[in-house]
Amino acid sequence: MLSQCKVGAIVFFVSDLNRSVEFYRGALGLPVNIVDGHDGSFAHADIGELTLVFIVQDVRPGESPVVVFSVDGGIDDYAEALARRGVEIVVPVSEAPDGGWSLDFVDPDRNVLSLHQPADRPRRG
Repeated sequence: MLSQCKVGAIVFFVSDLNRSVEFYRGALGLPVNIVDGHDGSFAHADIGELTLVFIVQDVRPGESPVVVFSVDGGIDDYAEALARRGVEIVVPVSEAPDGGWSLDFVDPDRNVLSLHQPADRPRRG
């Protein structure tokens, strides 16, 4: 089902955005930028075709990072297909920090995986 998708992002939930930006930018030399989203500031770094995203959020150890698969459209169709296959959806299709759409689900070990679709793409395929 996701064989046509690519891993587009890895999301890190962080307790202090500035500290994380300083580490990834300063210590690791990554091009991290802070931007304003609809839920507040977040940061991202584009590394080739992969984006690292940093969002301030309380999280327990093991709940971060989240691997995000990029879809070109039809996120509602993906949600329905996952549900039909018995996949537990923990966050239904909702607006992502960048204004696009996202959906979170878990694997059998409760590792969180996500789908992301740009805002300008149709939610149905």
